[in-house]
Amino acid sequence: MTNTMWMRGVEWAAAAAADPHACESEWDRGEGIALLEAGRFWDVLSVPDRLGLLAMDLLWRPSRPSPGPTLVDTAAGRVGFFLPPDPSAGWGGAGLRYATKGSWVAVPPPYRPARFLEWLVPPDGTGALHEPGALEAALRRASGTLAVLAPLCGG
Repeated sequence: MTNTMWMRGVEWAAAAAADPHACESEWDRGEGIALLEAGRFWDVLSVPDRLGLLAMDLLWRPSRPSPGPTLVDTAAGRVGFFLPPDPSAGWGGAGLRYATKGSWVAVPPPYRPARFLEWLVPPDGTGALHEPGALEAALRRASGTLAVLAPLCGG
């Protein structure tokens, strides 16, 4: 990723902050994580890490566009997929959490990890997000794979 792309990614992510310039300054000083409001520029679907990492593997195919911004929270064991804002989205299922308007998401700077948060796919500044239909299909396939593997892995 070029330096220009990193800067655009920073500006894109910081735009969701109450004070975008203060957010960028904190990230520049290396002070870690910003709480950004969901629902205006993006929503976040958070899933258990095994499900999310397997879904990411399914989404990352040469024949498909690059996946949208995706965070991993190693402390909580979760993966967060950034989606177009949709407060009426019907994301439901075991372990799924949907952050939309009125929710806050902890976000590290796009160019480095902070504490337990790291970008699997950092924002590139174009505003590209996960396509909900493609993500839903990948999560369904991943869930099916995990259901088959669970008895084999003792889970």
